[in-house]
Formats: sequence, C-alpha cells, structure tokens
Amino acid sequence: MNSTSFEELKDQVEPALKSKTEEFHFLGYESVTCEEIWNCIIQKAQKKKVEMRLHVIVGLILNLSLTDFMNWLTMEAYKRDVE
Repeated sequence: MNSTSFEELKDQVEPALKSKTEEFHFLGYESVTCEEIWNCIIQKAQKKKVEMRLHVIVGLILNLSLTDFMNWLTMEAYKRDVE
C-alpha cells in the first residue's frame, strides 16, 4: 500500500476526521488536529496492512481511542527527539 492511495481517500474521509477531532476537543484536547489523526491512522493502517477500502479507513478513524492516539503522539515526539 502506498501513501498516495491513502491520500486519495483523505478527502472522502474528511467528515470522519472532523468528527473525531471534535470528539477529542470535547474531551479537553483542543490542540488535536485532523492532520495528526490522519497521520496516526495512516501509520496504523500500514502496520496492520489493512484493506484500503473507504469503510475500513472510516472504521479505523471512528474507533481510534484517545489513549491510542496519545500513545502514537508520544512515540512521534520521541522519534523527533532522537533524530
């Protein structure tokens, strides 16, 4: 799976991304962006080698927990510090 294929789906899943972002904002995490959630989902999908179908990607977005997202964000921060 290449990232360009994921990028083609991004416009189609924008409502789900906005919904998840609003959910995290409602829980008090106002700095979370759609782009961060998208990057998290792309990495998750590539690791799991999931089917690149619209309903699968939307499912990953809507099922993303705040804990999983924060863990991903922490690991990304560690990776940036190491580089």
